[in-house]
Amino acid sequence: MADIKAPVFPESVADGTIVEWHVTEGQQVNRDDLLAEIETDKVVLEVVAPDDGVLTKIVKQVDDTVLSDELIAQFEAGASAGASAEEAPAVDPDQPAAPVQAKQAADGGEPVQATDKKGEADHKDQSPAVRKAAKESGVDPKEVEGSGRGGRVTKTDMANPTLKSDSSIKSDSGRPVAESMGERTEKRVPMTRLRKRVAERLLSASQDTAMLTTFNEVNMKPLMDMRAKYKEKFEKRHGVRLGFMSLFVKAATEALKRFPAVNASLDGDDIVYHGFYDIGVAVSSDRGLVVPVLRDTDRMSMADVESTIREFGGKAQQGKLGLEDMTGGTFTISNGGVFGSLMSTPILNPPQTAILGMHAINDRPMAVDGKVEILPMMYLALSYDHRMIDGKEAVQFLVTIKELVEDPAMLLLDL
Repeated sequence: MADIKAPVFPESVADGTIVEWHVTEGQQVNRDDLLAEIETDKVVLEVVAPDDGVLTKIVKQVDDTVLSDELIAQFEAGASAGASAEEAPAVDPDQPAAPVQAKQAADGGEPVQATDKKGEADHKDQSPAVRKAAKESGVDPKEVEGSGRGGRVTKTDMANPTLKSDSSIKSDSGRPVAESMGERTEKRVPMTRLRKRVAERLLSASQDTAMLTTFNEVNMKPLMDMRAKYKEKFEKRHGVRLGFMSLFVKAATEALKRFPAVNASLDGDDIVYHGFYDIGVAVSSDRGLVVPVLRDTDRMSMADVESTIREFGGKAQQGKLGLEDMTGGTFTISNGGVFGSLMSTPILNPPQTAILGMHAINDRPMAVDGKVEILPMMYLALSYDHRMIDGKEAVQFLVTIKELVEDPAMLLLDL
């Protein structure tokens, strides 16, 4: 018998919550099969089977809080799920099975039918919490819109079910679920740990820092022309598409070198100046906003930046970002432009002292050498902690990024 324990959390993570069991007690699994998911303040961690065998006992249920390296289940390696069935008394094949008699009610009413176990069998692919909720509510999980990974139905979905498009769906009791719930519905769900943590950090940043935002605009035409000219060669050589984010990361890295205060952080009454450049890139996922970190961006090529960001995006959508992917970071870039944002005020990611906000590219009339030209323009926003960074430094930092983006050759010539 082996113990299944929660992963070892880093010092910054106190505990986690079991959000889903993917197997049931007595179920046979193979090595590395997904057993459970544990949500922490930062990421969702997966617990996998250590070997082929059977999960004999679940110690911690869904929504239970677990500590680092705490026992959550027991596992028997090499066991078979059919082992217990062999101990059941054998049935004599020569003995005819007893017929199921339909008992008459005392008042002479309709016959009482034997309990149908088919419904319960149909729910075996669901988690224990979902099966329990289905039994109590009579709602078939197959007819509920799932919010879990891959459309999987969760305990929260069953508590406030949102039905699929078919309005004729009925519960196990035969009543139309839409009718029983009414037309004006509300859905109350608890905040996930990740959403709570994001909310706490954003509120803390707005209350505990002297946050100020400065704006500028950048002409994207030179960068767009360069991208159009070299994107095919770039993709053919490096196997990844050339985007705008890589140049902004390199431009931000160069600006951070020139203005060390923007790359610093506050630790109590001390200012910590970092001699490295780890830039976080805000990524949207189904579970909320996450900020994976690009390490040592001064040593990365543009191809390295693009491929790493693409890898982070895939991990975020699959919920596979690890704690090591999101710890640290000396500066953050957020791109609201991918969602159509024209202008916004990004909120600091403590203990960092600055964050750059990118926005949508729109054609606008601009005065160039006394003439009006239509140019693709983007608004840039830099939010910074005024306790650490003076307005002069913040403005010059943002102007530096603007100049490098409008003339990418300056990066190559180190100007």
